[in-house]
Amino acid sequence: MSDTEFPEELNLKFKRADILRYGENPHQKAALYVDGTDTRPSVARARKLQGKELSYNNLMDADAAFECVAEFEEPAAVIVKHMNPCGAALGESAEDAYRRAFACDPVSAFGGIVAINSHLSPGLASKLVEIFLEVVVAPSADDEALAILSAKPNVRVLITGSMPASTRANSSTRGGPDKDSGQRVVRSISGGLLVSTSDNKVFDGEVKTVTKRAPTTNELADMLFAFTVVKHVKSNAIVYAKNGATVGIGAGQMSRIYSAKIAALKAAEIEVKPQSTSVLKGGVMASDAFMPFPDCVEAAHEVGTTAIIQPGGSLKDQDSIDACDKYGMAMVFTGVRHFRH
Repeated sequence: MSDTEFPEELNLKFKRADILRYGENPHQKAALYVDGTDTRPSVARARKLQGKELSYNNLMDADAAFECVAEFEEPAAVIVKHMNPCGAALGESAEDAYRRAFACDPVSAFGGIVAINSHLSPGLASKLVEIFLEVVVAPSADDEALAILSAKPNVRVLITGSMPASTRANSSTRGGPDKDSGQRVVRSISGGLLVSTSDNKVFDGEVKTVTKRAPTTNELADMLFAFTVVKHVKSNAIVYAKNGATVGIGAGQMSRIYSAKIAALKAAEIEVKPQSTSVLKGGVMASDAFMPFPDCVEAAHEVGTTAIIQPGGSLKDQDSIDACDKYGMAMVFTGVRHFRH
């Protein structure tokens, strides 16, 4: 790394935008500071059109939802709870995407944050007021939609004006430059700061099929979608997806197999009965990091998953590949890990 990227002395200049009611917990104090030179659309610079004061946690969750939904060029919706997506989907419209995202985990969506990447319509607003939400984030909104949301005066409505460039559209997968290549991530630890470049890509070139069976066109589309979402889930992370929507998400576990089990359990809980097959059957699994053991492949097979996407790079990659071949599953490697702490 060059001195230009990481100078010997780091001088940061931010302007205070707001003093928050409290920090992560009520006994903590907090404020929002913004970089006045940064013009990238973001939650920090969004216009709040209605609702209570934004809290520290509101801003953290809204940022997580907005950054995830910004990955997609297609109409998309993401619902976040405690910094993790509890549902994400593509759709013919933002309303359709929200409906499909909500179906992934209606219980966790209660009190959540919803972000969309296209115009907020009256139809979607009518759906949003049906449950308790903390924040709604969109690049723009119809006046009628805002009038509908005003029936829930405590809901914060944030308008960002536009969307940042899609990572997937500008990643090396499609031959373009990395998104936000100059953006930096700064985090505090006791007595210091950690500074890194942003995780500004999803894939590294074309994904590589490593099993005897290559994924079908539909499987590959779902794999690319699932791996984009898993980038925004706390590690260890597993995402099950089908037909452009998440159907099970496992986040933040110390063991990857438990993330896989939790994701499958969540999917089983929300299934509509009677149902002839599991919502996971015929779907795909995405992992944010490599699989050093075949246990996640076994778990995926047990619930009917037919394809897996993961970074690869373990000394024991072949064990997982062999397990996929045993069950006739497809597996692709992306070459990019997406740990999120």
